[in-house]
Amino acid sequence: MTWLLIALPLAGAAVLLLGGRATDAWGHLLGCATALASFVVGAVLFADLAGRAAEDRVIHQTLFTWVPVGELTVDFGLQVDALSICFVLLITGVGSLIHLYSIGYMAHDPDRRRFFGYLNLFVAAMLLLVLADNYLGLYMGWEGVGLASYLLIGFWSHKPSAATAAKKAFIVNRVGDMGLALALMVMFSVAGTVSYAGLFQTAPALSAGSLNAIGLLLLLAACGKSAQVPLQSWLGDAMEGPTPVSALIHAATMVTAGVYLIVRSGPVFNLAPDAQLAVTIVGAVTLLFGAVIGCAKDDIKKALAASTMSQIGYMVLAAGLGPAGYAVAIMHLLTHGFFKAGLFLGAGSVMHGMNDETDMRRYGGLRRYMPVTFVTFGLGYLAIIGVPPFAGFFSKDAIIETAFAAGGARGWLLGGAALLGAGITAFYMTRVMLMTFFGDKRWEETAHPHESPGVMTAPMIVLAVGSVGAGALLAVGGTLAHWLEPVVNPAGSHEAHGAVPVWVMTVITLSVVAVGVAIAYRLYAARPVPETAPAGSALTAAARADLYGDRFNETVFMRPGQQLTAGLVEIDDDAVEGVTRGLAAGIGDLSRRMRSWQTGFARSYALSMLGGAALVIGAFLVVRIW
Repeated sequence: MTWLLIALPLAGAAVLLLGGRATDAWGHLLGCATALASFVVGAVLFADLAGRAAEDRVIHQTLFTWVPVGELTVDFGLQVDALSICFVLLITGVGSLIHLYSIGYMAHDPDRRRFFGYLNLFVAAMLLLVLADNYLGLYMGWEGVGLASYLLIGFWSHKPSAATAAKKAFIVNRVGDMGLALALMVMFSVAGTVSYAGLFQTAPALSAGSLNAIGLLLLLAACGKSAQVPLQSWLGDAMEGPTPVSALIHAATMVTAGVYLIVRSGPVFNLAPDAQLAVTIVGAVTLLFGAVIGCAKDDIKKALAASTMSQIGYMVLAAGLGPAGYAVAIMHLLTHGFFKAGLFLGAGSVMHGMNDETDMRRYGGLRRYMPVTFVTFGLGYLAIIGVPPFAGFFSKDAIIETAFAAGGARGWLLGGAALLGAGITAFYMTRVMLMTFFGDKRWEETAHPHESPGVMTAPMIVLAVGSVGAGALLAVGGTLAHWLEPVVNPAGSHEAHGAVPVWVMTVITLSVVAVGVAIAYRLYAARPVPETAPAGSALTAAARADLYGDRFNETVFMRPGQQLTAGLVEIDDDAVEGVTRGLAAGIGDLSRRMRSWQTGFARSYALSMLGGAALVIGAFLVVRIW
């Protein structure tokens, strides 16, 4: 049944994208049906795995021999194990809810059928990414996700901003994709294989340089897909796509791919300390980077996008901590899938009732007009800031504790960054909550806020339930850690034990969160919210400009790249083309001179032949006499 996980949404995409207008009337229903059917297959496979012994929880399926070329033989194989099934259920479960929500959100779009085709394609590509049993299959899904994101972000390509955002996401991700392509080449060069099993078995015999090179290249790939520094600049602009796209990218598919890649490649990173350290640094920097940006955004979707960047930073930080962090990274990824999808769908519900307005300064007091959206969004808010017993409390606090338990100066730096990020998260998310649902109404008279239809609110309610209970379900008794142990930590348990007791860390973390909430309340509830954002400090200006990520890329990469290209063109014109033109001119001149010897008169040719014969005979006689 494994192949059906991918085949069902892929078949749905093919029918919807190739069937044309004939499928308009029922295309959205087919899109939802294929996603839900894939979820059912995933649930059956999960039940199968759950009934097996821990060491036997893996299903392999080889469909055909894919690349039989010389020394490189790659089968098109699928692998369902404790790690991949977590992603399968997240992708198909949350993805199906987003499909259902899209029926209402895209109800009046004339290209709704095409939109559902792209959603199906996105789900199929992400499933291939997490189910492949080798890095080449993962790379195929990786590129499929990049294509689907380009199509969905630029779905409303009649808007220049959407077309530009799609191209930006595509190009920035190509930089990261080069890292994965080069990693594949290095793997084959040093290990002779690109399969997970082959590489992990060979890894202990490889040199530290080779392992660090593979790890750093995989990290570069993860930075592109998961919007980590320095390849984070595309994520905020990706909000130009329809809101269900934002929920799918940020919660269930694309941005989680980098975390999956790092955790799946754990046996490599465990033997590559330099690459592992780089992972933790990238994660720590990004979680603060995104949190600071989120504090200054008035666009509700861009504030949540910055939040995603920060939360993925937490996951990457945890994944960089090795066996002690893999399980907590995946736990936060799963809980984040519930509350972040709920928050994005809630934002879409607000926009649906506010004539597509995204500026939170034009909201205010919406809790009275959108009670279901208010409650579900509020539960997601409590989950993301880590209030017990909501989901984020169990997963994010575990990352903070694991970071501090790393020990030494490294532990204090990483743990301090994660703790500070929790406080900033509480601030900007409270800001979003207060500016949207509390205070005086600030919208224009033409706006008539109202609750969304049931087809949109029902998925939000389901996600809100997950935001409340998923953390406890996964954390209590080490449920998820024990489930993942055969894959991420087959050698045995590696639990983090810090110098500070867990209950003390919990009190400290909740105190920092409370401070963030209090500051936001003082600024956005105790005072009127101005219709125009005040100028603020230099840091505020930097945060509004995404901490100058685009300017950095332009200065460091684009401008030097343009100059290098111009220089190469000049060299090509002056040197390469000059040599080529000079050689051509020389041959042409020689040809003209030789052509003058061809007169066309027979007597001239006869005289030449006579002279040549005389020279030959004379030379022969001289030699004989000598």
